[in-house]
Amino acid sequence: MRTVPLGSDDTVSEFILGTMTFGTQTSPADAHTQLDMAVDAGITWLDTAEMYPVNPIRPETIGRTEEIIGDWIAAGGTGLRIATKHSGEGAHPRDGAPITAESIPVTLEGNLKRLRVDTIDLYQFHWPNRGSFQFRKNWTYVPEGERAAIRQNFADCAGALAREVERGTIRHFGLSNESSWGMMQWNAAAEATGGPPVVGLQNEYSLLARLADTDIAETLVHEGITMLAFSPLAAGILTGKYQDGAVPDGSRRSVNDSLGGRWTDRLHPAVAAYLDLARDHGVDPVHMALAWLRTRPFRCVAIIGASTTDQLAHELAGADVTLSEELVAAIDETHKAHPLPY
Repeated sequence: MRTVPLGSDDTVSEFILGTMTFGTQTSPADAHTQLDMAVDAGITWLDTAEMYPVNPIRPETIGRTEEIIGDWIAAGGTGLRIATKHSGEGAHPRDGAPITAESIPVTLEGNLKRLRVDTIDLYQFHWPNRGSFQFRKNWTYVPEGERAAIRQNFADCAGALAREVERGTIRHFGLSNESSWGMMQWNAAAEATGGPPVVGLQNEYSLLARLADTDIAETLVHEGITMLAFSPLAAGILTGKYQDGAVPDGSRRSVNDSLGGRWTDRLHPAVAAYLDLARDHGVDPVHMALAWLRTRPFRCVAIIGASTTDQLAHELAGADVTLSEELVAAIDETHKAHPLPY
């Protein structure tokens, strides 16, 4: 498994194991098998969050995914570094309270206890207090909050995280569902307070979701921030399993018909075009979608999630696939023909 720089002094495997279905669609036993499979394949990181599992999200299951991972670690599981998240305003934990300097140590203690570890390798803010354009909110996005208050919150939180770094409870810091402005404001606050800089951005990014290709891309390049792309297969859409109206038993669409707002009338022809490209170039469509991330002008890794071990094995089989320049150019032309299909 190849690695990509993370910050100035670390690396992350090109695939990260996503765990958001552990405890709902994925049983604890299968989850532990997936963790072992990831280690065997050379993956060195996993990604989770305090609010997981999803599909569906329920208040009574908050933290269950971290507990399942913690059980694996307690049973001797090793070889995977941990990225997890502190939920932001409007999320289920803490009744939707915002991220503050006061919430950070309390939330982090919960993460550590459930995961049964002493240190989180990458601690991320799951969702900005001020909202985000991610998850299809780009169509009606309006910036929220007052600049001074946002900057003060960043400064306060950066100071709180600096204390956690000093305590040894976190190593790195990242943002999720963030904007270019948010990343730059955080880094300014971190520099002023001695807090940890942003080393990772976890946003949705795939052949079907390329909002990051302009200003975010420039920020990632010049600030040395690594994209941790979630939903690189667009919630399974890019596998082709939902074409012609199919809804396989146990699939995400069987429990979330709109796939989080991704299902639109414009989606089918876009997916068909990418499936045709993969067929014409003799590449598995799953492997094409994941290998494409390696062609980006910024550091980029894929968070690969799977409900089943068979799905994970399929994704892992494409770890060494590379795409020809001709195919990458054809992908860009297809994107121009089918921009933002959801």
